[in-house]
Formats: sequence, structure tokens, C-alpha cells
Amino acid sequence: MRIAKRQRGITLIELMIVVVVISILAAVAYPNYQEFVARAKRNEAKAALLMLATNQERFYLNNNTFTSDLTQLGFGATPNAITENDYYTITVTASNASNFTATATYRFGEPESSKCRVFTINGRGDKTSSPYDDCWTRSR
Repeated sequence: MRIAKRQRGITLIELMIVVVVISILAAVAYPNYQEFVARAKRNEAKAALLMLATNQERFYLNNNTFTSDLTQLGFGATPNAITENDYYTITVTASNASNFTATATYRFGEPESSKCRVFTINGRGDKTSSPYDDCWTRSR
């Protein structure tokens, strides 16, 4: 006598339910991931500019003037340097012996360029950004 084995497996309905659940999770998670990546890019620009400003102050204490030479400030190239992950171009101008302006400009045309494309800091510690004014402090 032969015992019939019952076939085990998943039905099409069960498979479709799993696909729908995964789709909903992806629809929620992907925009959050994109925003996280954008904030990381902005933080890279801010960190580079703050390091440049600190190095400018150190240079000023030793030489009684600011410099436009990024190699003297610990960056690899002059007149432009690239941030660590290649998202922003750093430039610096020493307008006179008592002030400088450093700028980080986003290099690509992704959606990030319409949010926080340019960060600026000067020798007085004034921080500006464009196209939005709150890019230095915004969390989203």
C-alpha cells in the first residue's frame, strides 16, 4: 500500500502577500535612506570647511596673515581641493590680511544640488549656504 505524500509549498497568494509587504517597506525605507545619504554629504562639506577655518586660524597665528594656498592648510591641491569622498570642491580666498572666505560647492547634479549646493565660512566665523540659508543647521 502506498501512502500519498502531501505536497508542501507556498501558494501564489502567499507569495503576493510577501511581495506587497516588501514593497511597502521599501517605499518607506528608500526615501529615508536617500535623506541620510544627503545629510552625510552635507556633513562632509561642513567638516572640511571647519577644518580649513581652524587651519587658517593656526596659519594666521604663525604668519599674521591668512593664505589662499590650500596646500599650506593641509589640503592636497591649490586653487581647488576635493573633499574626502569627492562630493564637494573646496576653494579659499584671502581677501586681505585679516579675512578669508572658504567655499564648498557640490560637484554633481543630483537632487542634493537643489537643496544645499554651496557652503561658505569666513574668517569672522560667519556661515552661509545656498540655495537655502539653513543648510549649516538643517537636519533634513
